[in-house]
Amino acid sequence: MTPLPAPSPSLRLRWLYPLALAAMVVIASGQSQVATPPGIVNFDKIAHFSVFGLLGTLVARSPGVRRFRHAILIVALFGISDEFRQSFTPGRSVEFADWLADTLGAATAVSLYAFWPWYRRLLERPLRVRFAARAGAPAPAAPEGAEQTAPAS
Repeated sequence: MTPLPAPSPSLRLRWLYPLALAAMVVIASGQSQVATPPGIVNFDKIAHFSVFGLLGTLVARSPGVRRFRHAILIVALFGISDEFRQSFTPGRSVEFADWLADTLGAATAVSLYAFWPWYRRLLERPLRVRFAARAGAPAPAAPEGAEQTAPAS
């Protein structure tokens, strides 16, 4: 049996972004006090939804994630484990609504990524191509085989 080729360094680096964001979440949830803007009701739920939506999209785009529902499950499990860990932080508590916002944010963002081709193409297009198009310069051609196919849902 022939072994599978090792993923390229650029593919392995795609895990850097979700891992860095997960580390930031762990650091932030370990704080006793978290600053919130005054006057916005349930801002923490909006923050949970948004951050975990971004995390879900980053996980869905990472190599090795075969199905979109796996990305949602990974983020939901991370969310519940972070809520549990947060229970040991003085001044913080576990809230089911926080985990629900985490999971719904991941499910919404991953679903948009999976089923809205325009959004997926926007995220997959390299920044240099986006900025070149904005500046009116001709976009550089993508290298052969650079188009990544989305995992099955």
